[in-house]
Amino acid sequence: MITYGNIAIDGPAGAGKSTVARLLAEKLGYIYIDTGAMYRVIAWKALINRISPEDHLALTKLAEETKIDFSVQEDNSKIQTVFCDGQDVTEQIRSPEVSRLVSSVAQIPGVRSVLLKQQKFLAQKNNVVMDGRDIGSNVLPNAPFKFFLTASVEERARRRFMELTKKGYLVNEQDVIQEIIRRDKMDQERSIAPLIKADDAIEIDTSHLQPDEVVEVIINIIKNTKS
Repeated sequence: MITYGNIAIDGPAGAGKSTVARLLAEKLGYIYIDTGAMYRVIAWKALINRISPEDHLALTKLAEETKIDFSVQEDNSKIQTVFCDGQDVTEQIRSPEVSRLVSSVAQIPGVRSVLLKQQKFLAQKNNVVMDGRDIGSNVLPNAPFKFFLTASVEERARRRFMELTKKGYLVNEQDVIQEIIRRDKMDQERSIAPLIKADDAIEIDTSHLQPDEVVEVIINIIKNTKS
């Protein structure tokens, strides 16, 4: 297996980061780390335990006490399963309720500090494709390859709407657009590790590309850089 070093993929909600990162990791034989899912686990657990997003101390303690694991199904789907304290929460953490809360949880310095240590540890042990909002700028600033995926608000909302309706959630597409805009604002304006494009990251607009096409673009860039 050829290794190229750790790969960082950032971008706003709905840009296709998770799907592209998972497919890329599979192609390269890397470990895929979905950092957004880690924050979603804490948000989901906060909802279950009825912890207010304003209670930063309680949420930081919650993060410290939570064990987050990932595994990949061995069937043809290659779907990543997310575990919280041994429980499969892959579907639960993608609910609209968690989506509304996760940006608030991700702004808490204590929570970010706890998860940042876990993310860096995983990247030190393995060759990883890691996606999130501050990977290239904060988590893996020395990663040899950094990519920033983006797409129009309308396209990102359409993807999110299709994902939620497929799972049986009753949602309004205009509401999803407003939620995307709200999350973008919160992610970009938070004081700790905001959503930004790293100076040395390559930007890719995924609005009119399928995930496998984005993966091919990335692989070609990596191979041409290394050749």
